[in-house]
Amino acid sequence: MAAPPRGVFVGLTTLDVVHHVDARPAADQKATATAQFVAAGGPAANAAVTFAGLGGEAVLVTAIGRSPVAAVIRADLAACSVTVVDAAEDRTADAPVSAVAVTRDTGERSVVGIDTAALQVHRAPDLAELVGSAGIVLLDGHHAVLAEAAADAASAPIVVDAGRWKPAMRPLLPRAEAIIASADFRVPGAPTTDATARALVDRGVPTVITTHGGGPVRWWHDGDHGAVPPPRIQAVDTLGAGDVFHGAYCFFACEPGSGIPARIERAAAVAALKCETPGPRAWLQRLPELSLRRGE
Repeated sequence: MAAPPRGVFVGLTTLDVVHHVDARPAADQKATATAQFVAAGGPAANAAVTFAGLGGEAVLVTAIGRSPVAAVIRADLAACSVTVVDAAEDRTADAPVSAVAVTRDTGERSVVGIDTAALQVHRAPDLAELVGSAGIVLLDGHHAVLAEAAADAASAPIVVDAGRWKPAMRPLLPRAEAIIASADFRVPGAPTTDATARALVDRGVPTVITTHGGGPVRWWHDGDHGAVPPPRIQAVDTLGAGDVFHGAYCFFACEPGSGIPARIERAAAVAALKCETPGPRAWLQRLPELSLRRGE
């Protein structure tokens, strides 16, 4: 039996405090939630959880410290079989906390968070052995020092999660095997999603993928391009859906001989499962359904 793929995920981890509401409250109003959840969040963390949920060995390089907030994060990630490498220098500072409201009827979410400003990293640990043994490496552009150290140490394909432009991404783009960009991502000087994709291709990025919510996922690779429609679902919780797509893409990219459209199709199916399941973790228990849907 083949060993599971090993992925290293580098970037932001938060504690997400999530409330589901019938409607978001206006200024000076309160709303009673229909459900609440507390779980680790952040682009790299959510991708690592997904990779592990699919059967991979996931290692998360991040900064969370040793505060009470960090203890909750660690417990959740351990329950999801994610190994954490904590690069926090200030062990007493609180890890970032995000306040999230999810509108129950549409699944749309609003997020307020502090990202890496709460717990900054100024010096990276030695990542050579850890990253050098990985089958794939994902960088989310947060914690620039960690991202560059991982990129320097990586021999495996690097996937860059490009949710929004950050100056720290500039040195990462030329090293990427694949860039997965949201519809809102723009490289400087590119006015549209397509212009951004063309600029990345022109810079020599082998694979560029752009996601568009419930719309088709577009891709460019090896002089070819196309679009893959995601499953049609009734979304009830879109929080972290893009992160889930990235983690699933990394998992399927580790399969020998897998093509770009097939990776996207399968990753989109995993993200759709997340969107049609309330809460940050319940969807993981439904992953066996995807094999049944594909007739395996």
